Amino acid sequence: MNRFFGPRSFNIALFWQFFASYFILFLIPVIIASTFTYVFVVKLIEQEAENSNNITIRNFSTQTDTAFSSLQANMINLLGTSNLKSAMKLFDEPVKDPDYYEITHYLMDQLNTLDTGDIISNAYFYFAKYDMVIGFNTETSKENFFQYFYPVSDQDKKEYLNNFSGKKMMHFTKPYTLHQKILFTNDIVSSSSSISAVMSYPFNSDHPDVYLIVNMKLGELSKHIRIQEKWVAGTAIVDVTGNVITGAGESIVNPQKLLDAARSHSEGALYSDDQLQALSYVKSRFNDAWYYVSLIDLETLLKPAHRIRMFNLVFLGFFLVLGGLVSYYLSKRLYKPILEIKSGLTSHLRKSVVPVQQKGNDYDFIKQFSKLLISENKELSELVSGMSPIVQEDFIAKMLSGEYRDNLSIELYAREIDFVYERNVARTVLCIEIQYYSWVLEQISETSKTFMMVELKERILKSASGTVWLCQTKPDMLACVVQHSLFLHIGPKEVSEVVSLILQQFNPYFKAAIGVGKKVHDIGELYLSYDSALAMLQHKSLHSRVEILSEENAWEDRTQLDSFLSSDEVNRIINIYKSRNYAKLLKSVFDLLDMAVVKNASAYQVKGLCSDVLNTWIRAVETERKDLNIPFYYSLFEKLNRCATWDEIKQCFEHIHTIMFPLVEPSDRSAQFAQILDYIHQHYGEELSVEKFAQQLNMSVSHFSRTFKETVGEKYVEYITKHRLMMSKRYLLETDMTIDVISEKVGYLGRTSFIRTFCKYEGITPGKYRTIHHQ
Repeated sequence: MNRFFGPRSFNIALFWQFFASYFILFLIPVIIASTFTYVFVVKLIEQEAENSNNITIRNFSTQTDTAFSSLQANMINLLGTSNLKSAMKLFDEPVKDPDYYEITHYLMDQLNTLDTGDIISNAYFYFAKYDMVIGFNTETSKENFFQYFYPVSDQDKKEYLNNFSGKKMMHFTKPYTLHQKILFTNDIVSSSSSISAVMSYPFNSDHPDVYLIVNMKLGELSKHIRIQEKWVAGTAIVDVTGNVITGAGESIVNPQKLLDAARSHSEGALYSDDQLQALSYVKSRFNDAWYYVSLIDLETLLKPAHRIRMFNLVFLGFFLVLGGLVSYYLSKRLYKPILEIKSGLTSHLRKSVVPVQQKGNDYDFIKQFSKLLISENKELSELVSGMSPIVQEDFIAKMLSGEYRDNLSIELYAREIDFVYERNVARTVLCIEIQYYSWVLEQISETSKTFMMVELKERILKSASGTVWLCQTKPDMLACVVQHSLFLHIGPKEVSEVVSLILQQFNPYFKAAIGVGKKVHDIGELYLSYDSALAMLQHKSLHSRVEILSEENAWEDRTQLDSFLSSDEVNRIINIYKSRNYAKLLKSVFDLLDMAVVKNASAYQVKGLCSDVLNTWIRAVETERKDLNIPFYYSLFEKLNRCATWDEIKQCFEHIHTIMFPLVEPSDRSAQFAQILDYIHQHYGEELSVEKFAQQLNMSVSHFSRTFKETVGEKYVEYITKHRLMMSKRYLLETDMTIDVISEKVGYLGRTSFIRTFCKYEGITPGKYRTIHHQ
């Protein structure tokens, strides 16, 4: 952890530079966008709530005004048509005659005809000049009426009775408590809050004779004005004096807040002086002194906005952390090479005699050290000159390949690279071919091979110093240019013997052969000597010892060996194969190799003969398989060509024989196909390609198909098709799955191909098959 966040892991100045760029280019626009989104959403929610609330409150105000207007019209109509003047004349009579009772019942009936609706509980006539009250079903004195029939609470009774004086035109009383008693007792059963509408008659008289009182249930009136929106905390009807006529909801309207809103805001607009609630109002069209008020719960209303604000904060926090991580990563990534350069320069500085002051930041230090690098340019030039041997070796390789043949061109190029040579000296090229043993190639790396080649070159140069040039023309070929010296009695023969002794030390790793080219007197003809040395290598044998091959000894003890099989030999091998005597095939190859050993045949001849044998084996196998696997057979020829000794060739043929002629018992083959059938039964819904199983059994597609039919008794495609149809019929009869689901489940890509195959084998469609068997 300390290593990761240590002071040397990144540069703090770079970190803040990247973070500042990130903040300005990316984070500030994100903050602006988030803020704008939040403000826009809040404004949109408030505007939508204001519009919705405005529409709702106007609707319920219109409905309530309509209800009160209708009530007023009914009251006016009732007072105008009730013949109250005639009734009051009868009230003056000392004796109550039948006309009296008839008129009182008539007034009761008139009250019963009043459309009470949901909010009206009852109505009665209050006669100001008589001690009489007539209700829905009673006619009694005022005292009895307010004592038993309409028991107003004692706290509200005085204020309530004060409403029955003067002219009243649809006057609404203050809310009061009304008890419900058992008739002619003082036992209170229940209590409720009520409000009454009062109208006097005659209408324009300041001293009216009678009052019509309509009682309204505040509970029902509250339900009538309630708004069902979640964000509406309460509604109320309030007059200009701040008196709450009725209200609904959990919150209570503050009259002072209403008056402030009426002075500063228009109807329907939201008004708020705190962060919890807002208020909007609409004036009543029925009564100019009334306001319909709705109280908005801002916390509920702005809950989506709060969620968006929280999301924005999380979003900004995420990008802030992301910016820090990205800035840290970039600063560390950018500072890493600077730190590496500084560390490298610091280590180099300890070896330098030129003083460099480590003051300032890293950039100043690198700038100071650059001056030191300039002063060390001379040493670098000398270091570059050390590459001359590599360049000179490449120059020799180009001369051997024939790219440089003109003496004048060779002289010019040699002068450019400081390559010194004598003109009038005879030279001979030795080609040293290195062929690693097969088991070595499987274990040794390219790096190890390179080091081994370098060591070989160093030993040769040390043993024949001043008389040879060395260069590597191929990965497995080393060219040695021998300069003849009459004074030192050194020539190609002596150098070949020395090189042979050196190569014997590497004999456990590779087989080596030395090809001696012809002598040339002109440096421009070195390629001719090189070509002749390569030709000599064609006569190497398969013995593991180091061979020196020259024109004098290349054909010693060699007998001509035919590199191709005769037609009789080819037919004999094919007949052995057909007889399935695979062991005899291998023995015949070993007999040919033993004959080649006796004749001391060259590797070129033996490998040609072995290639012909391998080709005959392939032809014999392909007469039955008929699936020419070119990459596989090519790898067999390559393996054969890499063999360096007789033993390797025999081992190679044993391996090839095991691959091409496997001994598989019939029982083993049956077990293999039983496993394949079991796999098909378990995975019939998947793609079952014949190539997959053929590769699994190391067979060609045609050979696998033929063997499958011989073993199972049916063609591969037919067997899979019938098994899938059998499973589809089971699904059709035992499940309610659709045709599309069944077709996919049994391995068909589409409904159409499944139905076509089902009809081909069953003669009917899957749907008909299900219908018939269900019936």
